[in-house]
Amino acid sequence: MTVQPIPEGYPRVTPYLCVDGAAAAIDFYVSVLGAEERMRMPAPGGKIGHAELALGNSVMMLADPYPDMEFRSPKAIGGTPVTLHVYVADVDAVFAKALAQGAKELSPVKDEFYGDRTGQLEDPFGHRWSVASHIEDVPEEEMGKRAEEAMKSMDPQQKGA
Repeated sequence: MTVQPIPEGYPRVTPYLCVDGAAAAIDFYVSVLGAEERMRMPAPGGKIGHAELALGNSVMMLADPYPDMEFRSPKAIGGTPVTLHVYVADVDAVFAKALAQGAKELSPVKDEFYGDRTGQLEDPFGHRWSVASHIEDVPEEEMGKRAEEAMKSMDPQQKGA
C-alpha cells in the first residue's frame, strides 16, 4: 500500500488557528459558520491539543495556545495580519449571528463591485473573517471598469476631484 503525500480529505492549504479558548471557538464556528467537528484531541488542563473542523470542502485546524512551543493566539500577540475568507449562503444572517455571539464588526456587510456581498468581523478569539455571499457574476470587462472606479474612490487625491 502506498502512502499518499497529501492525505485524502485534506485540501492543499489548511489554516491552523491558535485560539485561547479552543473549545468555545469550536462551538462558535459550529453555531455561526455551520462547521462540523471532525476530531478533537484533549490536552491536560481542559485544553484542546488539536481539533479539526470541516467547512464545506475546507478543513480548519485549531488548538489552544502553547507559548512554550511558540504557539500564541492573536490576542497574545496584539492582533493578526491574516483574514480568513468564507463563503456562506446568507451573509447577512451569518454576520448577524456572529455579532450576537460576541464578534466585533470591522466593516459592515455591503454589496461589492466584484459581485460579492461581504463584511468583515473579528471573532471573540481575535481572528479576522471576511464573510461573503456571491450575488453577481461580473463579466471580465465590467470587472475592470468597476475596479478602476473603486480604486478612484479609495485614492485621497481623487476623492475631492
